[in-house]
Amino acid sequence: MTLRPDRLSPATREALSGAGLDPVHVLDLVVRAVAEDLDGGVDVTSVATVPVELRGVAAFVPRQAGIVAGTAVAMAVLDVVCEGDVAHRIVGRDGVPAVVGQAVLEVEGPVRQLLTAERTALNLLCHLSGVATLTRRWVDVVDGTGARIRDTRKTTPGLRRLEKHAVRCGGGTNHRMSLSDAALVKDNHVVAAGGVRQAFQAVRRAFPGLAVEVECDTVEQVREVLEAGADLVLLDNMALGEMREAVAACRGQGVLTEASGGLGLDTARAVAETGVDFLAIGALTHSAPVLDLGVDLRIGG
Repeated sequence: MTLRPDRLSPATREALSGAGLDPVHVLDLVVRAVAEDLDGGVDVTSVATVPVELRGVAAFVPRQAGIVAGTAVAMAVLDVVCEGDVAHRIVGRDGVPAVVGQAVLEVEGPVRQLLTAERTALNLLCHLSGVATLTRRWVDVVDGTGARIRDTRKTTPGLRRLEKHAVRCGGGTNHRMSLSDAALVKDNHVVAAGGVRQAFQAVRRAFPGLAVEVECDTVEQVREVLEAGADLVLLDNMALGEMREAVAACRGQGVLTEASGGLGLDTARAVAETGVDFLAIGALTHSAPVLDLGVDLRIGG
């Protein structure tokens, strides 16, 4: 399938841009996803059973409650497969609750192509809505503590921008998008550099304008990196008492803190109440169950 910039309708481009997503990036991803599904051939079932002139409406309908994310991405799939011969109506915006039985997106177009696009569009929409739904659960658990839920780089290869958008839809915040955005000194960097202070200072020398976050396992390490000038401290797998002590030390110098490692929904509030600024949750993207949505087809307009 050839990548053409005119495959996306103005409505889809506007929806993607409004969601903070690059239309060119999404178009490239969608073209590859559709090409994977067709695998050089055609949708043999739809070609055999659906008259080429038949038109209808595909309604994307939640089968369970949750948070919507990815409607504009689903629109992009329909644009690509239908080659622009579609009309979209977004019913539920990204970030709003999905109501069982109420469509979040309706697309009018040729039925054969609507059915060809159905699975790819649903795969993306269900996955992203699942990420948003799980994120909202974490956000609700820590509500009122002042702590924010933040994602990690534990994302599906190729889907990072979309998954991080879904985290935002669920009320979470994004950590760095890539390895070049900010520095995060972790345990293996410390080993390679010969110590936590040495690792921090090496990054500061090499990239003086970049924010540097340092992972610490003990309060002693926290005090060491605070003296060195860390911008943010990652508190890894600390007991609650240790974490409170580390948070107090960091607050005394105006340094933000982030809890990481072994966090669960059952313990999230207790961790948030230690005073940490962020909870880093890799599960938002690597373990989110999909939100169940389906496509209901109506023949005609």
